[in-house]
Amino acid sequence: MHRRMGQRGLLSIALAALAAACGGGPPAAPAAETAVSLDTPAIEAALEAINPDRIKQHMTVLASDEFEGRGLGSKGYEAALQYVEKSLTADGISPAGDNGAFRQRVPLRNSVVVQKASSLRVTSARGTRTLAYGKDYLLAADQRRENVSLEAAPVVFVGYGVSAPAQGYDDYAGGIDVTGKVVAYLSGAPARLPSNERAYYSSGAVKDAEAVKRGAVGTITFTSPDDPRFRWDVTVATGTQGNYAWTDAQGQPNRGDPALRGAVLLNHSAVAAIFEQASKTPADVFAAAARSEPQAFDLATRVSITTTSTHTSLESANVVARLEGSDAALRNEHVIYIAHVDHFGRGVAMNGDDIYNGAHDNASGVAIVLEVARAFKALPSPPRRSILFLFVTAEERGLLGSDYFARNPTVPAGGMVADLTLDMPFLYHPLKDIVPYGAQHSSLATPVNRAAAKMGLAIGEDPIPEQVLFIRSDHFSFVRQGVPSLFIKSGFQTGDTRDGGAINAAYRRDVYHKPNDDMSQAFDFGAGADHARLNFLTGWQVAQQTARPAWNPGDFFGGLFGKPR
Repeated sequence: MHRRMGQRGLLSIALAALAAACGGGPPAAPAAETAVSLDTPAIEAALEAINPDRIKQHMTVLASDEFEGRGLGSKGYEAALQYVEKSLTADGISPAGDNGAFRQRVPLRNSVVVQKASSLRVTSARGTRTLAYGKDYLLAADQRRENVSLEAAPVVFVGYGVSAPAQGYDDYAGGIDVTGKVVAYLSGAPARLPSNERAYYSSGAVKDAEAVKRGAVGTITFTSPDDPRFRWDVTVATGTQGNYAWTDAQGQPNRGDPALRGAVLLNHSAVAAIFEQASKTPADVFAAAARSEPQAFDLATRVSITTTSTHTSLESANVVARLEGSDAALRNEHVIYIAHVDHFGRGVAMNGDDIYNGAHDNASGVAIVLEVARAFKALPSPPRRSILFLFVTAEERGLLGSDYFARNPTVPAGGMVADLTLDMPFLYHPLKDIVPYGAQHSSLATPVNRAAAKMGLAIGEDPIPEQVLFIRSDHFSFVRQGVPSLFIKSGFQTGDTRDGGAINAAYRRDVYHKPNDDMSQAFDFGAGADHARLNFLTGWQVAQQTARPAWNPGDFFGGLFGKPR
């Protein structure tokens, strides 16, 4: 639900921003210094430098058919990187990648399932059923082995597969034994968890790590019938392109646990097969999950999984640019703006179109970060801290480019003080309210609230927690490295009679990750400019303040990932 604010409420934020917090979370820690002014001629000139027509131009180029969907390893992706580099050079932003250049090399491995040599069989007292690849199930390619299998492994259902006792929920609390078994779990996480914690525990990587810790040898994932994220056609179309990982200096992938010998994603058509003769029906477990009830029990079926994978190495790159700070004591600290360049390239055709242009996802974010860079360059002098502009690869493949940079930065790792991510900010109506994901966890609540107040924007709570957005873009790579981060999205207010929630739902159902995410859509480029202004104002405050952003005392993510500075 959105929290609407009138002019009095906005003025209150502007006057009391040092203690403000968004999204109903704990208040930000009081600042130890006077807040920097947002009402100066220099700031106004920087805001004026942001132009919606340039956002449109950047998006039009990046999402053109000539760039072929910016697929990894493609000529289109290379052309996109060159376009970003030329734009940064024209605006006077310096390179900050490897060896004084713009690029940071990101070595990738792509692992693809050989469908004809892979299989899934489910055995019960009634016999063995061989399921159909692409119709009933998909397999995750094994990123470390060419051939891996499980034969007649027992299956245990573990609810959501979530163990979060500190949050009052644990599917494993009953002591279920999963040693040597395949764990089957629902995608997502219990609705009773707070929004961003729910997002964290919905992560497949978190669930798999929990299962491996308890002795599991494989995983089966499926969704409830009413899961709004479920789109089997899109999953098949993008899944056939493989699973990616970045590789280290020894050529080892950053993903894949040798303990897991099979990973299955089930379509709805196949769920009944693994629950054959079980003590509870799929309807029973869906109902219990809807009530956020922990559950775990052994199933009566066994599964045989054979996965044959091919592995291909390819080179990709991030683009890194830097505006050096003006303060000798702070210029080695960086406020980072990030957007991902990649999309799905050419793939399975839909309605005769096989180019996944990625206009909103994420030509829009790249365009906005380029405009933020222009705004900073328009200042008569740089801010005290340095500003890093990061355009990353392989976000669509699991936040790989940002994770690689966050673990192998081209600037001092201890000097990364804050991250602001632009990814599908939502440009389908004017910007009237925002949802600043992450602000309730750190002192970044203060600058984003002050920026919103200056622009007359309301602040709302997460309207779609079931989409678990907090873990789904590049800011989360920095959160995992202990860096306070923001992921600012548009809320659902439109300023007219249109239903913003319905517009959002229609995009996610009909356009997201499909070829029709192109420039034929009715984008509001003025909203794009407002997103650039909001993010500029927020990051500028962080760059000017002496105190570094800090996790709130007792915060979940701060406790999980925060590091002493």
